[in-house]
Amino acid sequence: MNSTSPRSDDPMTDGDFALLRIERDAGVAFVTIDAPPINVMTPELFRELAKFSAFVADDDSVRVVVLRSDHPDFFIAHFDVRAILSFPTDGPAERPDAHVGFHAMCERYRTMSKVTIVEIGGRVGGGGSELSMSCDMRFGALGRTVVNQMEVPIGILPGGTGTQRLPRLVGRGRAMEVILGGIDLDARTAEQWGYLNRALPADELRPFVTDLAYRIARFPPQAVALAKQAVNAADELPLREGLFEERYLFAQLMRTRQAAAAMTQFLELGGQTRDGELRIAELVAEISTDG
Repeated sequence: MNSTSPRSDDPMTDGDFALLRIERDAGVAFVTIDAPPINVMTPELFRELAKFSAFVADDDSVRVVVLRSDHPDFFIAHFDVRAILSFPTDGPAERPDAHVGFHAMCERYRTMSKVTIVEIGGRVGGGGSELSMSCDMRFGALGRTVVNQMEVPIGILPGGTGTQRLPRLVGRGRAMEVILGGIDLDARTAEQWGYLNRALPADELRPFVTDLAYRIARFPPQAVALAKQAVNAADELPLREGLFEERYLFAQLMRTRQAAAAMTQFLELGGQTRDGELRIAELVAEISTDG
C-alpha cells in the first residue's frame, strides 16, 4: 500500500487533513482517523470527514473507501459534548426541509457511488456510531469492539441519524434498548443483531477488511455503483417501485462494454461448469476489468 502523494492536478492532498491519514492504492482509499487522545468527533474531525467525503465522491480513481483507526481502544468515541453545549438554542426548534451538516455528511457516505466500509477495532459511540451506520458495511473485533449510544442519559437523543439508522439495522425493540438504555453492545451481540456484518478475532479484522476492499475494487465499477444504488432503493422505495428501479439499473449495466467483457471472461474461466461453479467465489475474482 502506497501513501498518497500530492499531485498537481489533485485538489486533495495529505496536507489538507490534520486528523485523517489517507492512503490510496488499487482503487481503495484507506482513511485512518487519528484524533488523540480518544478520537472524539470534534467539529474539526467532523469537518475533515465531511471534506473528504465531498472530494472522494467525485474521485473516479477510488472505488472503495475504508474508515479505520489505529487506536487500540477507540474507533470514534462520540461527538464532542463540549461542542454540543455551544450549539445555538435561541428561538424555537425548527424542522428542516433538507439535509445539512452532520446529516448531509452521513448521507454522502451512504449514497456516494463508492463502497464505504468501516473497520471498528475498538469503541464506537454517538456520532461515530451514526457515521458507521450510514456506511455500507461494518466489521468489528471480538473482545474489543463496543457500540454505545450515550445521548439519552445526558439529556439529548442521537441526532446525527441514529434514531433512524439503528432501528433499520437491528429492529425497533433492540434499537430502543441501545438508545434508551445507553448500554454497551459487545461485538458478538452487535453481529447477531445485525449492526456488524461480522465480528472477527482482533488479529483477523484488518486483513479481512483490507482483502474485501481490494476484492470489491477489482470488480466492474459501474456494476458496483449501480448495485449499491439498487440496494439503497430498498430503503427508500416500496417494493413495486424498487423492483422497477432494479430492472432499470440492470438494463443500464447490460449496455456497458465491461458487462459483456466480464460475462465472456466468466464463461472462458469455467463458469457454468461443475468445477467452476464449485469455486465460483474464487473464479469471479479472477475476472479482469482492466481497460
